[in-house]
Amino acid sequence: MGIFGRKGSTPETTAAGTDLTALSGDYTIDPAHTTIGFTARHAMVTNVKGGFHDFSGTLHLDGADPAGSTAALDVTMASIDTGNADRDGHLKSADFFKTDEFPAMTFRSTKAEALGGDEYRITGDLSLLGVTKPITIDLEFNGAATDPFGNERVGFEGKAEILRSEWGLTWNAALETGGVLVSDKIKLNFDISAIKNA
Repeated sequence: MGIFGRKGSTPETTAAGTDLTALSGDYTIDPAHTTIGFTARHAMVTNVKGGFHDFSGTLHLDGADPAGSTAALDVTMASIDTGNADRDGHLKSADFFKTDEFPAMTFRSTKAEALGGDEYRITGDLSLLGVTKPITIDLEFNGAATDPFGNERVGFEGKAEILRSEWGLTWNAALETGGVLVSDKIKLNFDISAIKNA
């Protein structure tokens, strides 16, 4: 589990999952150790993966009552990176994200729930291109640790699936063999490291 340590290594861990009571508080997402990524099907045969370099976010963890936990995330859309400059330029254009007109994507949680063990679910509003729709993110708690600099950290991995057309992202191209160039379904993935506020 990397910086967070292996699950089961802390005394708070039980068969029912990790007791987060001692971890309650406000956290700031650490961009240097966090990944906000996505995967799209390309030409019906392969996956293109990408992510964002510029983002910020906060977490409020309520260990005694996980339903009281919240999350917020702000992403700078022009920081998109799929490993190909031409493709990134197209994604920033009017065909897709219109980053000049809509520079940010935001997420604000509206509901949090514990599913058992180290599994959680966050529901919230994703705002993109002037459209706000609810999404659900499934999260796994990876653990907690104090890093060499004295920062108290928590880690979560998350995933979600959305249909980009629901946010007005409808550009596509037909393939001669049938199907389309870019899938409507987009897989989102989150690998989050957050530092407890002093």
